[in-house]
Formats: sequence, C-alpha cells, structure tokens
Amino acid sequence: MKNKITIFFLTISLLIFVSCYEIKVGSESKPRSVESFNENWTFQLEDYTEDSSIDFSMDSFIYYSEVSSVDFNDKQWRKLNLPHDWSIEGEFSEYHPAGSGGGALPGGIGWYRKSFNIDKELEGRKVFIDFDGVYMNSEVWINGNYLGKRPYGYISFRYDLTPHVNFGGDNIIAVRVDNSLQPNSRWYSGSGIYRNVWLTVVNRVYVDLWGTFVTTPQVASEKAVVNVATKIKNEKGTDVNVKLRSTIIDSSGKWIVSTESEENLVVGSVKEVSHDIELMNPKIWSIQDPYLYTVVSEVFEDGKLIDNYSTPLGVRSFSFDPEKGFFLNGKATKIKGVCMHHDLGCLGAAVNTRAIERQLEILKEMGVNGIRTAHNPPAPELLELCDRMGFIVMNETFDIWRKRMNEFDYSHHFNEWHVRDLTDHMLRDRNHPSVFMWSIANEVMEQWTHAEMDTIDLKMANILLNLQRSELDQSALDEGLSFNSMLTQKLTGLAKSLDPTRPITAGNNETNPWNHLFLADTLDIIGINYHLEDFDSVRARYPNRPFIATETTSALATRGYYRMPSDSAYIWPASWDIPFFDSTYACSSYDNNHVPWGSTHEETWNKVKNNDYVSGMYIWTGFDYIGEPTPFWFPARSSYFGVVDLAGFPKDAYFFYKSEWTEEPMLHVFPHWNWNVGQEIDIWAYYNNADEVELFLNDVSQGVRKKESDVFHVSWRLTFEPGNIKVVSRKDGLEVMSVEKHTAGEPYQIKLTADRDRISNDGVDLSFITVEVMDKDGNLCPNADNEIDFELSGNGKIVGVDNGNPVSMESFVEPQRKAFYGKCLVVVQGGKKSETMQLKAVSENLESASLKISVR
Repeated sequence: MKNKITIFFLTISLLIFVSCYEIKVGSESKPRSVESFNENWTFQLEDYTEDSSIDFSMDSFIYYSEVSSVDFNDKQWRKLNLPHDWSIEGEFSEYHPAGSGGGALPGGIGWYRKSFNIDKELEGRKVFIDFDGVYMNSEVWINGNYLGKRPYGYISFRYDLTPHVNFGGDNIIAVRVDNSLQPNSRWYSGSGIYRNVWLTVVNRVYVDLWGTFVTTPQVASEKAVVNVATKIKNEKGTDVNVKLRSTIIDSSGKWIVSTESEENLVVGSVKEVSHDIELMNPKIWSIQDPYLYTVVSEVFEDGKLIDNYSTPLGVRSFSFDPEKGFFLNGKATKIKGVCMHHDLGCLGAAVNTRAIERQLEILKEMGVNGIRTAHNPPAPELLELCDRMGFIVMNETFDIWRKRMNEFDYSHHFNEWHVRDLTDHMLRDRNHPSVFMWSIANEVMEQWTHAEMDTIDLKMANILLNLQRSELDQSALDEGLSFNSMLTQKLTGLAKSLDPTRPITAGNNETNPWNHLFLADTLDIIGINYHLEDFDSVRARYPNRPFIATETTSALATRGYYRMPSDSAYIWPASWDIPFFDSTYACSSYDNNHVPWGSTHEETWNKVKNNDYVSGMYIWTGFDYIGEPTPFWFPARSSYFGVVDLAGFPKDAYFFYKSEWTEEPMLHVFPHWNWNVGQEIDIWAYYNNADEVELFLNDVSQGVRKKESDVFHVSWRLTFEPGNIKVVSRKDGLEVMSVEKHTAGEPYQIKLTADRDRISNDGVDLSFITVEVMDKDGNLCPNADNEIDFELSGNGKIVGVDNGNPVSMESFVEPQRKAFYGKCLVVVQGGKKSETMQLKAVSENLESASLKISVR
C-alpha cells in the first residue's frame, strides 16, 4: 500500500438533453432523442389481480397480465405527473408498519400506467425507457409484456422497449411498485416512481448506456491529457464501419479540440474505443469556481451523424495524504461536509431540481463544501448540481449488505443484486467531477461476527464471492471472519475495476482492529463514524492510510427551543437500546444536547480542525429528514439531527459553522428576548472577524466577552426584563457588526417572503415562501403558533407546507399550517402558462398578507 493516494483526472457526468420534437428516421441533426416521460400517467394505490383466487406464488407477468395490457380500463384512476411519492400524501399514524423510524407514513402497493405513441417512421430504431429510481420492488410491462424487476429502490435502470413497441399505434407502460413489506428502511424512503423517467430513441449503432468514461493521466495548468473511453454498441444486424469523433467544448459552447478514429464494429458487439486528447491551458474545476467543459462523442456512418452523446467535464486533481489530509488541485483543503438523506421535506422523496438546489444553496452559504449521499445512490440531479455548484461528494451505495437491520430491508436482495446494483451505480456516476470517493457501506453488520447470522455454507459463500468451489474451504469461514472480510474484498475489487481513479471507503462505527472491513485490508481510506476519542488510536493503527470522519456529531436540536442552563449537557437517550421520554419532545438548540455515541458541534469541529490527518468531516446531518426521530418515538416522526430544520430554516448551530467555515463577517445572537420577568436567560453569540463582543441590556453593558481557546462561542447569563438586547462585535477597537433583539408584542400580522418571486413556466419550478408571524412593530413573535390558511390564484398550485416541527401531525399537502416558533413554509409550483400567481395567507386575529410570483 502506498503512503499516499493521488488521483489526477478529468471527470464527466451524463448530460441529458430533453427534446420535445418528433424524431424522424435518418435525421442527421437529431440522431438521439431523450424525452421526459413524466407527464400524463394514471395511478391507483392498491394492488390488482383479475382473479381473487389467483395463486400468488406464480410469476408476476402471469397474474398481472390484464392490468398491464393496452385494453385495461384505467379511466377511474388518478391522473398525475411524475415524479410522485404517494407516502407523503398520507396521514401520520403510529400503526403504519414503517413506524416512526420510517416517518410514520403509509407504504403499500401502487400501480402506474401511461399511454404513448411512437411515430411509425421510427420503426427500425431502438427505444428505451430509463428510470432514475423507483421505491421499491418495481416491475415493468409494455403492452402486457413483462420487462423485469428491480428491488433496490435507489438504483437507476433501463429496459429495451423495441421488441414490443407498436410503432404508429397505442402503447401502454405499466409499473407495479411494492413498498408494502415494512419496515424496510431506517429512515423515510417514500413510495412510488419518485425520480424522473425518460424515453430514449437512438439508431441501432449508438453509444451505450452510461457509455463514456474520462480520465486524465496528467493535469497541469499548461496542459491536461484527457482519455475518453467510449462504448459503441452495434445492433444493426451487420458489421459496420463508423467514425468516432470526441470533442471538448468550453462553457460558452466553443469547440476547443477534438480527435477521431475509424472503427469496425462486429454485429452484436460492444466496442470500447479510447481517445487521448491534449487540452491546453485548461480551466480548473474547484470548489470556488466549478468550471465545466462538455465532451461530445459523435458517431458517423457513411459520413452521416448517427449518434451523439454529451457529457459535462471538470478538470481537477486531488489527493489524500495520511498525515496532511485532503488536497484539491494541490491545495490543502479540509472537507467540511454534511450527510444528506434523499427526502425534500414536505415534498417527500419526489425529486425536484429546484428543491435540491435550494438545499445546496442554504448549505453553501453555511460554508459546506462536501456532501455524503447517505446511504444510497442519489438522484442524478443532485450530482449535476454539485458539479455546477462546487461540492465534494462521497457517493455511497449500500446501508445494508447480507445481514439485516430491519425485517424487510435490502438484505433480502443483497445476494442476488449487489453486483448489478454496485455496477450500475458506479457506471452511472463515475464521470461526475463532484464525486471524489466511493463508499461501499455504512455501519453494516458485517463489521462484527454474529454466530447466528454468520452461518453460511460453502456453496453460498462461493456464489457470493464469485469463486470456484475449490477456492474456499470451511476453515476460511471460521465464525464468519474470513467471509465478511472476503466479501469486503470482493466489493472493493469490483469498485476499483469500475473506477480505478477514485479511492474506496466505508462508514465504520466499529473502531476495533477486528472489524472485518478493516481486516479485509482493501479500503483505501479509513472511514470512521463518530468515536472522536478513537481517532488518534485508529490513525496510529493505520499510519499509511488516509483518514476521514465519514459521519460525525449527531447533535440534537429543535429550532427555537432552548433548555437552560446552557452549560448543562443533555445526552439523550442514555443508550441506543434504552427507551427515552421527555414530555417536551424537544431538544435544546444551545449545542448542549446530543446522542451518547455523538458529540457537540463544537467539540467535533475542534477535533477535525486541529488534526491535519483528518481529511474532513461529514456532519450528521445537513437538514432534518423524515423518519428516525432519535431520541424520541411517536408522535415524533422526523429527525432532530439537522443543522437546518425540515422546512429549510437554519438552527442556531448553522451560524456556528458559518462563523468557522466562511470568511464572510457574521454575528449571530440567540435566543430571542421573550421570557418571564426575573427568569435567568443564557445568551450566546457566534461571531468571526472580530476580537471581542459586548452585550447591552436596555443600553446597559453586561460585559465584554472574548472566545477562549477551543471554544467557539461566548455567553452571558442575564435576568430577563422586557426591552432589548444589543450585541456589538469589534476588531482593534472598531465596530464590525451589531445585532439587536427586541421583546416582541402580541402576534399582529403575517409576513411573506419568497426565495424567488420569478420562476419558470416549465410546470415543475418552485418558489419557497417563508411565513412569519410578526408583532405590530415588525418583530418576529418567537413563540407564535397561529394556524395559517393559504389560498393561491393564477397559474400554479400549492405543493407542500411545513414548519419544521418534528412532532406535528399536520398534513404536508393540505393548504394550511400552524406556525412553529413563529415560522412556517409554503411551497408553490408554477404551471405552463406565462402569468402571475398570487398567494394569500390568512389567520384569525392576524392581518393577512399576500405576494405575487411571476411565472415566465
């Protein structure tokens, strides 16, 4: 093992061009069509069989033949557009089998159908349907013909429709989604076709699915050497001679450099063609300036363009050093990351590009530069945005291997599907410039030996490890030790064969040397979840391996709630396996509340900041997410871990990170100043770019404070009296910033603030509108819980409401919401007409408010 892992390469990610035109055979200008297939589906939330006496042990394609046929009558089914998550539309209940861990929302079985027509002139071309993700156990038919099943709910997949398409006539796609067996996830999964669907039409000689891979053996400011590997598939029925041209285009669309070669393609073959291109004076992709080129792969036959395939491209180098940490483009860079589950708050799991972009914008402002896709392949849109916005992504595949954590989880499918799922994940994502590391596991049970779980016969072991029977004997399976290690070796070996340019890691929450993933000796980077106290000893045990904190902190907080005294620690629960109850169902926002396996925000960052060998950290989590409401259970139904709440409102810890992770001058003072007279209140301040801060209560100084070593905030303990507090930060005696907090009066009016007052008329774009309850003087009422009703007129609809309250039983989709500590959120989606929407917010005894959103 080398002492230093260094990676120099150019990476790319698939850029899908959405076309709304009709493709004609032989069209040289448009040889490839990739169209959104999201609109005009029908949906029914129930299973269907034509005969209630049917034997369900029979294959799906037999007993679902009627509902998947062209003639089936679905006129009474609901009409909708994808992406769609039916679980988010349901009511919360402790009796849903997913439990609070799964968000206390319903699962079930649902059917989707879509009718479509493909022009007769396209007969002779290839037609594919591409699903970005369906949760879970999806089965697909076309015109009654069974295409296949994919159990894993986070994986992208393709089916070839060509043999079954009725060119020039009606066609029906039917999809059955089964999320009925629960619990199958440790967090909220959502249910349905929750990611985008695409219809792809190509000629019979074409660049294969995820068919390019770009690396650079050399990156320098003067020149980058680019290798473009392109897989061309020949399904024409005869050998063909083609020309492949690879071209690099800059961000303005200017063609920079290209190369080409003549290739012979044998009938039925897939040929990988390698091109080397010298890119002079490349613009480097970085966190601050994520510059993207485009690689265009063009295939010509007899001088005619028969396929083109475009991919974004970012030029950069990075390395991990066991002593000095992470380097990006030769510069030492601490990874300041967050873990993110895939739900989008009140929108559920249904993918929306603007909703993801908003999350990333909020995190970027906090100073975040890294995202961990916890704990599954992400939506393609997330990575495309990370490419564009400059994030360093740890791309994770599995939360479960062979040993289960929930009764119906992926362990049931791992043996059969893990190779295919890992392969498809990496082939899809390996060209994104934002992806710098693969994680093959998170806290899998295979770290340990479990006698009752490790019983495995030689036949199964050889199948799983893809070995010949003679290569493995019983002694190698002693107590599961060698098998779990060899399984790790298999997965890391497969990952490195698919992408030799990036390191492989895993999130380990067992730090002892007998961890089977460590014993495999194939992880390029030692990844540790939590266990700050063990960082140094683990590093000493593996001195030649880079180190990263794959998951950290797990601090708990409810936005707007404060438990005093603030210098008391609240470690909840006492242990992960001991039930916990507190009548408030709330966690303190002072950074004095965390789980027993975690730590405070400040002590975690202190460890990472002051140890160069720690390449970086991924906080658990960036945003609150639905499900896993540790330390509570029902009626709690969403998490407390986020630095930002479920509605997208920052908690106080957000500003701690902003003070440390950004250069922008800031001063954040909390909590509010609405308490009982005579009550002792702790005031905290986070600040930067200043030497000291001074607090005034009703214009009387309460003292100057300076941050002590390894402490990242200052505080005062005051006796409450109505009025105002003011905090001033100074550097070299000169004022830098000041913040005032006033005692708010009674709730009087509503204030509406849109993140964007102009959105696209594409039918999917969103505006997120913050709703605040204010007093007569315009101060936020920090304890207001008024119920607010929303009315929207014009070209659009309300698609979600939230307030960040982990215990709220209110619907995410109904047009009303109670304020939570003075705030709530309403999300509106524009239609396809260019006109103006108007949102009105009304509440009893409050002045109403309205605002306009332009849809253009």
